Amino acid sequence: MGNSSGKEDEEEGEEGGKDGDEAEIAPKKKKEEEEEVEDELPLGVEELFESGDPVLDLSYRKFKRLPMRVCGLMHLEKLYVCGNSLRKLPDNISQLQGLRTLALDFNKIEDVPMAVCQLTNLTRLYLGSNRLMGLPPEVKNLQNLRCLWVESNYFQRFPRELYDLPHLKSLQIGDNRLKTLPPDLWRMAALRGLWLYGNRFESFPKVLLRMQGLEILDLDRNKISEFPSLKRLKGLRLFSYDHNPVDEPPPVGEEVLVVGEGAAEFLEAREARKERLRKAAELEAEELAQAGEEPVIHGILKNSSSKQAANEALVNVEDSETREEGKGEGDEVFTEYDGVELEYDEEGVEYETEELICEGEGFEYEGEELEYERAQMDYEYEELEQDEAR
Repeated sequence: MGNSSGKEDEEEGEEGGKDGDEAEIAPKKKKEEEEEVEDELPLGVEELFESGDPVLDLSYRKFKRLPMRVCGLMHLEKLYVCGNSLRKLPDNISQLQGLRTLALDFNKIEDVPMAVCQLTNLTRLYLGSNRLMGLPPEVKNLQNLRCLWVESNYFQRFPRELYDLPHLKSLQIGDNRLKTLPPDLWRMAALRGLWLYGNRFESFPKVLLRMQGLEILDLDRNKISEFPSLKRLKGLRLFSYDHNPVDEPPPVGEEVLVVGEGAAEFLEAREARKERLRKAAELEAEELAQAGEEPVIHGILKNSSSKQAANEALVNVEDSETREEGKGEGDEVFTEYDGVELEYDEEGVEYETEELICEGEGFEYEGEELEYERAQMDYEYEELEQDEAR
């Protein structure tokens, strides 16, 4: 009897333990199931899913998770999910192999999702204003990437993983924590635009002098007290050094637009010098004509006869596609540079040589006036599209 009673008690104890475990597991399972249930979609999003439009803008919708419906939209070419609260993306987003542009700015992403590194047709990737400290080795899979924005993150070293991206032309890595650049950065020969503003440089990175292809270089808001001559950078068209402890720009090429302390006086003096040379050339031509001799057409006369001719050399190194929805709804502007004209070409929008726009941490250049603006949220996405014939 005693053994039988003890056995019964033991069995009852085991059953009680099982019931307790099941009671503990049940809330966890329920919680997981609840997490799998998608949040109610904001007004108008359902219509966006059903539209068949290759561009989907889900920016500033307060999403904590990307709606699973997105991963089934195989026709998507551009996806904007800026200004939400995303920490990760679903793995099956890698199914969107037609995706060329992915914008994930202003979220809470700490690591680049592996699924993103499988989107091998991406040409533009925007990861600014997240919580990134580095890039994974798998980023080398993005062999078609031309434009990468990782500004306003926590990079303490330059990501060498980018060396494996042969077509990367525009790199926005401002507002991070960089103090130096690797001495072999020159290996990124395709790079045309490099934004390094708001980092922690105390001296000019000498490796930049070896990067002959650079057309835009932004070193604003660092602690650089001395700049070397940049005349050897023959392709340079815009150099910004604003908010560094210097009083005037370094020597630069005649066609380089400069932004910073003393830049206005520098540009005025340069234009005055060009005007004197132009007038001298005209006077010489008139004197030769009066003497019955063939006038000599000087280079300065040919190249400075109009402001339009002078501005034709200005280069913006971003891509040649414009966001369809307009600024504030995920607008992006890209440029195409053929050595002579500057075009912003998509949906009939064109600006030829008169404007240089790199908003966010960039420039707006119109005629002889220069405005240097920073708009935190509504900046325009840009990327370089270089002419293959160049």
